[in-house]
Amino acid sequence: MADRRLGLAFAVLAGILGYAVLVPWLTGIDTRLTDFAVARQAPSTRHWFGTDSAGRDLFTHVAAAMRTSLLVAGAAAVLATVLGLVIGGMSALAGGVIDRVVMRLADTANALPHLLLGIVIVALFRGSVAAVVLSIGLTHWVQVARVVRAETLSLRDRDYIAAAVLAGAGHVHILTRHLLPAAAPQALIALVLLLPHAVWHESTLSFLGFGLPPHEPSLGTLLAEARSSLLLGGWWTLVFPAGMLVATTLAVALAGSALRSRLIPPKPSKVL
Repeated sequence: MADRRLGLAFAVLAGILGYAVLVPWLTGIDTRLTDFAVARQAPSTRHWFGTDSAGRDLFTHVAAAMRTSLLVAGAAAVLATVLGLVIGGMSALAGGVIDRVVMRLADTANALPHLLLGIVIVALFRGSVAAVVLSIGLTHWVQVARVVRAETLSLRDRDYIAAAVLAGAGHVHILTRHLLPAAAPQALIALVLLLPHAVWHESTLSFLGFGLPPHEPSLGTLLAEARSSLLLGGWWTLVFPAGMLVATTLAVALAGSALRSRLIPPKPSKVL
């Protein structure tokens, strides 16, 4: 069952990625060009997703926006996962006061409103893709760190770890050669589940005008532009970008659930 769900999820994700990567390349349409003569046209055989208020073909424009959003979200999810791996693993391995201090800092970071903190970071570097990636990565590492810390604590007292310490292995060697590889399946699942969250976060920042600049196609900027067209009856300018956003979220959530079942076997039940 898990294999079928995993296959279905990856088939949908492959279709989304293929759409985002291939459509702008195959059509060769520059998404920055406008043609007001065909503005706000409903979906048809010529324009499958219709056109926006500037006359741009939404089938191509949504694909370019998906590509940008996925690149930004993927980079942010990788950054958050790497930070969580390093911080969670080192905190558990060090233990004692260091572990308590790091966990209190993690609690503080988790208590802060992520969107508000992201807006503060992005506002310092308006229109910067790197700032958007940093704002998402720096506000979403806590969950990964907690998962990795819990996994590392469960492995820290194993016999092979004690043997490595007696053999003279340092903390860095133990962390990189023994503990982090054991926590890699958990980190992979966290990375997959972080991806749709990062897509929504980037879309929200761009929708509010704090993320990517308006001329840069992303799902957030398309949804922001759809507000004015929606009042004039242009429902397609909202439905198709929002539909791709929801489809990506559901596919990644299904993939994460299937990966968890595949990589982390259920614990055996106790026999009374």
